[in-house]
Order: sequence, then C-alpha cells, then structure tokens
Amino acid sequence: MALGTRVLGVGKFLLLIAALAGTFLLFFGISMRVALRSREVEVPQLVGRTVNEATQTLLDLGLAMRIDDNRRSDDKVPAGRIMQQDPPSGVQARQQRTVRVWVSSGPRATTVPVLVGQTERTARFSLEQDGLEVTSVSEFRSPDYAGDAVVAQDPPPGSRAPRVALLVNRGEESTAYVMPDVIGMDVDRVASMLRGRGFRVAIVGSQPYPDVPAGTIVRQQPAGGFQVAPSGAISLEVSR
Repeated sequence: MALGTRVLGVGKFLLLIAALAGTFLLFFGISMRVALRSREVEVPQLVGRTVNEATQTLLDLGLAMRIDDNRRSDDKVPAGRIMQQDPPSGVQARQQRTVRVWVSSGPRATTVPVLVGQTERTARFSLEQDGLEVTSVSEFRSPDYAGDAVVAQDPPPGSRAPRVALLVNRGEESTAYVMPDVIGMDVDRVASMLRGRGFRVAIVGSQPYPDVPAGTIVRQQPAGGFQVAPSGAISLEVSR
C-alpha cells in the first residue's frame, strides 16, 4: 500500500507539472501575440506624396522605405511624387518592415511632329498614333489658308511634350442670300436683275395660263425665302 500511495503521489506531481507547463505555454503564446500585435502599424497612404514626405511619415511609424529604380510615366501623378506602393495603404504591417514605392516621371513626353499645313483630322490622327493628346483647338476664318488646315501649334515641332494645342482655319465664311418671291413678275426684268448680281438664271419652261400675260413668272426654284449661294442656279418657269 505504501508503494501504491507513493506511485499515486508521483503521478499527481507529474500531472501538476504538466498543467503548470501548459498554462505557461498558453500565457507565453498570448503574451507573444500581444507583443507582436503591439508592434504592428497601419501602412499609410503614400501615393501622391514626395519622397521626403513619405520617408518621414514611414520613419514616424517605425517603417522603412525602398525606392524602385525604374521610374514610370503617369499622366495623373506629377514627376517626383509616389505613384504606387507595396504594401498598399491600410494594411497592417510590423514595424521595421520595408515599404516599396515607385516614383512617377510625370506625363509621358513624346517628340511633337510637324502639324502645320495638315488638316485637323490628319493632325489628330498623327498625334493619336504618337500617344499625344490634343488639349484645345482654336478656330478662325481667313481666305489666306486652306480650309480646315492647321496654321499653328503649341508646342512647336521637335519639342517633347504630352499634349498639343492647335490653331485651325475654318475657311472664309460663305455668303448666302435670301431668294425673293418673283412669281407674277416679268421674267426679262427679273432675270436681268439676278444675272447682274452674279446668279445663274435659267428659263426652264413655259405653260399657257389663262388671263396671265406672256413672260410672267409662274414658278421658281428655289422658292421665295430660301437661301441661295452666290453664283447659285435659279430656275424660272413662265407663262406663254
């Protein structure tokens, strides 16, 4: 009985040791997790900041920064500012972790081609092929240049820029006249007056009309009130 009692006592002692060890490991794991979690910080938003600003922000949080050697062009992020980061903002990271960033080289700059003398459509196509953008198109009218032709560009050819502004001649504005209503008038007098103003007048036919004197205009084209261009054709039909 003494031996049995002694064995039982040793078993209880070992069980107690095991329980204490398990408790220690449990609290040790929890403590380590709390310690590690207390060293975690949230990665800040670095995109759009300068390298100096981002460096100081990361240092304040206990993080480091590595700048990628390859700069990338970006139309929205100015040159010298961060355009991308890894890990992204909002992610939990342990202190001393390195955040990798890419710095923008600004909008992509391409050599501007010669556009003066081209039509606007051709110039736009040429710029699109080169990856350039048309920022604005200013217009004016002049008989000294071909219609729809590019007469100036900014920046000039040979410059390196992402965008180009164009000045386009829309051509001399055409003059139009309002056709008078000449029905019921004498065709000789009307035709003489219209031809004297540069219009091309044609007598296209004659029809007998009761009680209407011969040579009286009974139909016209274009009709009264419609526009007619200089040197435009006018057709008249008269009675006989």
